[in-house]
Amino acid sequence: MISPSIRALIVTTVFATLAGAPSAQAASEFDGNWALHAVTRSGQCDPNFQLSGHILHGIVYSQGGGSNVAGSVAPSGAVKIMVTVGPNHAQGSGRLSKASGNGTWRGQGPTGTCSGTWSAQRR
Repeated sequence: MISPSIRALIVTTVFATLAGAPSAQAASEFDGNWALHAVTRSGQCDPNFQLSGHILHGIVYSQGGGSNVAGSVAPSGAVKIMVTVGPNHAQGSGRLSKASGNGTWRGQGPTGTCSGTWSAQRR
């Protein structure tokens, strides 16, 4: 059996590879620290979830807190992210501007599938 931390690392690595890396120069306007707030609209996942991340050269990275975050931001601001917390995982997409962003997410929680919306603010 694969431990949750190894599975999270595998999922994060695969997602980051599939998402691809946009050009560093084009995505630089999104680089920096970001805070994300997710709200569950359907399913029995946590009603609100917050996490921090960092974007560098268009690649989204985790900042601890027991979660793994990976993804990419295109030069247009289109963003794809994957979040893994223990056995729970979610994929999200949306759009960032220079200071904020929003989108939707869908995932697997402790009691089944969930979905909702997310918003992000640059720190």
